[in-house]
Amino acid sequence: MPEKPDLTALLGSRICHDLISPIGAISNGVELLMMEGNARGPEIALISESVSNASARIRFFRVAFGASGGEHRVGRSEILAIVEDITRGGRLTIDWSSPAELPRRDVKLAFLLILCLETALAYGGKIEITQVDGRWSLIGRAAKMKIDADLWEVLVNPAATPEISPAQVQFLLVPDEFQRQHRRLTAHLTDGEIRLGF
Repeated sequence: MPEKPDLTALLGSRICHDLISPIGAISNGVELLMMEGNARGPEIALISESVSNASARIRFFRVAFGASGGEHRVGRSEILAIVEDITRGGRLTIDWSSPAELPRRDVKLAFLLILCLETALAYGGKIEITQVDGRWSLIGRAAKMKIDADLWEVLVNPAATPEISPAQVQFLLVPDEFQRQHRRLTAHLTDGEIRLGF
């Protein structure tokens, strides 16, 4: 019997697919205006920066929230470009170390966990991600962390039922995705550091 489709992931893929084209068109339009010399100044710079940020987030969300079935793979260069774009100008840095090509399903899990770590590193910090011999490690470090223990409990205890806002939806998606992939997440939270593995 075929596996039931992941409607949340299909919806995520559809939304990201439909948004990336118009955002790309805006980016191209701004670039043309700048090349022709018709538009200069802080207004165009703000539009250009905003479009770049939106494009980066949509590319990230497409992997994190989108469909990842089958044998689809993602190249490390594409992952590094996405990670670099979403952290540019921010207080969070991400160091990614992995083989040249990865299963999209693995990258989806890593990206969902990055979104979880972002909530704890709200004041800035560093995330180190490594994949060696199929084993993933994500370590978030910061001098000051903002940890909601109830949210983190959801990752390792599916019976937990905290209040979840739209900005925290990744905490509900992570256990579902791990279950779908028949994998297990380990989580270790200490002062100044969160260690995740799968």
